[in-house]
Amino acid sequence: MARVEFFQVCKNFNAGNVVDQFSLEVEKGECVALVGPQGSGKSTLLRMLAGLETASSGEILIDGNSVNEQTARQHNIAMVFQNYALYPDMSVRGNLQFPLKMMKLNKLEMEWRVKEAENTLNLREIMAFKPRQLTTEECQRVAMARAMVRYPQLLLLDEPLRNLNAKLRSGIRTEVAALQRRLGATTIYASEDYAEAMTLANRIAVIEAGRLQQVSTPQMLYERPANLFVAGFIGTPKINLFESHVNARHNKISVDFGNQRVIVNAYSPRLQARLLPYVMGMVWLGIRPEAFSLSNSEVGDVEVRVDAVEPLGHETLIHFHLPSTTSQATLIARLPGDCRVRSKEKVWLAIDKQRILFFSEHGIRVG
Repeated sequence: MARVEFFQVCKNFNAGNVVDQFSLEVEKGECVALVGPQGSGKSTLLRMLAGLETASSGEILIDGNSVNEQTARQHNIAMVFQNYALYPDMSVRGNLQFPLKMMKLNKLEMEWRVKEAENTLNLREIMAFKPRQLTTEECQRVAMARAMVRYPQLLLLDEPLRNLNAKLRSGIRTEVAALQRRLGATTIYASEDYAEAMTLANRIAVIEAGRLQQVSTPQMLYERPANLFVAGFIGTPKINLFESHVNARHNKISVDFGNQRVIVNAYSPRLQARLLPYVMGMVWLGIRPEAFSLSNSEVGDVEVRVDAVEPLGHETLIHFHLPSTTSQATLIARLPGDCRVRSKEKVWLAIDKQRILFFSEHGIRVG
């Protein structure tokens, strides 16, 4: 197992900074996911860590040693690429044996490791096949097996499931998690899919335009996002956002959006203090879809007209617009699967105010 440290790392290409002042520490045996949209710098960070790219500035350390001073082989790093990078003229067995030959292992140890990978990733039927004879899923299994046989101290996974369909991705995701636990290797996993990352990682680092936005556990990222970008990137369906205004009246802080009003001190005196600097100003109000619930007529917080209904069995998603707001964005509420709601119907929704999130005009979470 290896400890990884990024200190103020930058990577410049002709178009500008791909990675900008990036700092992160990954402890031994930890699995950390790098998530962000395409082009946010995730793959570049992994390639710099593996020694395939050189940082323009800053420092990357593995167990206290600079990656520039030792090769990936010396650090015992294994990397699984999105495009598999299998040797086309070698059989599956040959692909698994190749890194072990480079390590100069004896034949007995080599065969033991290959057999272990063969059994773990269910490769028995394809060991004699060439990569061109394999399915996409099988290629991915072989790529992971080739990483596994090295018993790496550091395992880097660069969007390894991106080329798989949803059904295959779900199955392989479970195997990746089991493989990481089996190896006990420090693992850094890059993905655009936050849900995939949430099932695999101890912590998630959210990246936008090469900058670290927040690093935390999956639950904390969802419940306490640091800013609007993280709030919008984490969660499906996406968080509902409203432009709102903070008012003070009779020693009470309220947040108004459209014809709706939330009295803040009624449920969170601490948040009221945090909102004081924003009185007579604008904040963004965020409500996760599951913070809505059906309510009895006029007892709820807001009456809405349902635009569309998505019955998904275990849950029902309703799409609606909030009356008397300037936003034309469609909002979504996540309701129980057995709720009976029809399109074009008017319903009352209650809002769990403890789950409301507030963000400043510049996108930073308040409270």
